[in-house]
Amino acid sequence: MQPVSKLPHIGTTIFTIMSKMATDEGAINLSQGFPGFGADPVLLELVANYTKNGFNQYSPMSGIPGLRAVLAEKTKITQGYLPNSEDEVTIVSGATEAIFCAVTAIIEEGDEVIVLEPAYDSYEPAITLNKGIPIYVPLNPFDFSVDWDKVKDAIGPKTKAIMTNSPHNPSGYVWTKEDVDTLAELVQETRIYIISDEVYEHITFDNRPHFSLGAHQDLRDRTFVCGSFGKTFHVTGWKIGYCIAPKPLTLEFRRIHQYVTFSTVTPIQFALAEYLEVPDRYLSIPAFYERKRNVFAEGLKQTELEFVPSQGSFFQVARYGHLSKISDRLLAERMTKELKVACIPVSVFYSTKKDDHLIRFCFAKEESELQEALERLKNLQNLWL
Repeated sequence: MQPVSKLPHIGTTIFTIMSKMATDEGAINLSQGFPGFGADPVLLELVANYTKNGFNQYSPMSGIPGLRAVLAEKTKITQGYLPNSEDEVTIVSGATEAIFCAVTAIIEEGDEVIVLEPAYDSYEPAITLNKGIPIYVPLNPFDFSVDWDKVKDAIGPKTKAIMTNSPHNPSGYVWTKEDVDTLAELVQETRIYIISDEVYEHITFDNRPHFSLGAHQDLRDRTFVCGSFGKTFHVTGWKIGYCIAPKPLTLEFRRIHQYVTFSTVTPIQFALAEYLEVPDRYLSIPAFYERKRNVFAEGLKQTELEFVPSQGSFFQVARYGHLSKISDRLLAERMTKELKVACIPVSVFYSTKKDDHLIRFCFAKEESELQEALERLKNLQNLWL
């Protein structure tokens, strides 16, 4: 029997494809966004202790109180406001679940959702599955900043939500205070919700602050902030994240969440609750990743690729259009097979698969691995000779 697909246009994600190709070809995997190093041994030991000591049954649907409380306190330390941990903080099984549940909580058939692209590939399926209509607004082509005039023009009577992402995947652009203020002004007299993907909140460079949309007084009442412990603490395979939203939004969010995963892995929640009691464990993250960004950027200067150093996230976008007009997908495949370095073609982040001859690297790897990849990238010209 063959079911009628609700996502007939969706195949296997490019991240899965490129990671598999990297494995098959023995290539250095700078494609999929996961760290190539381990977590803090202190955190790992905490998980082991809680597992061994019997913390292995269902947690409360909204997350254990201790983790919700310390996450609220972390939000106060980093963003200057204190969400109510009982009614406004929910622990979920990864930020992708948080995004899906937020979309499902508010989107009805025919609602329009503005998506700024290039965009992470989980946004559109969540909208489509809820019978919403994605309205794509392109970011500025050179620095991936937001063209607010285009956003304003896209807002209409059916606009129900705007999806935002800072630090941005794939480009690494970090929203400024002016960006956040402009968004607040645009939606001020509307009933538009905001779903804010902030999984790279602690990974910003060159002293750039992260401005959470939940911290803005005029946006807080309409915003779902979706975050990720996995991205912050180098444990993406744990799939543990959270959603911070005002009480009325959280109520609807939890109605969905309880029937998606119900609860999230218990011993890891207890471990994170204890680990987060030391603020430096997350306040030191920007400097840790900035060192890796700097190593990669310095090495990339020795190649023929053009780039502007990433402002945040653990991604670096590079241009090659001045060297060749082959498609970014073909270049990514050739690089993986011939240079043994895997990357992601940026066209996959566009609904139209627009090809601006850009590729994305993940530099969340050991320095020795980055150096070897950079050495191989010096032979890039061999791919189109």
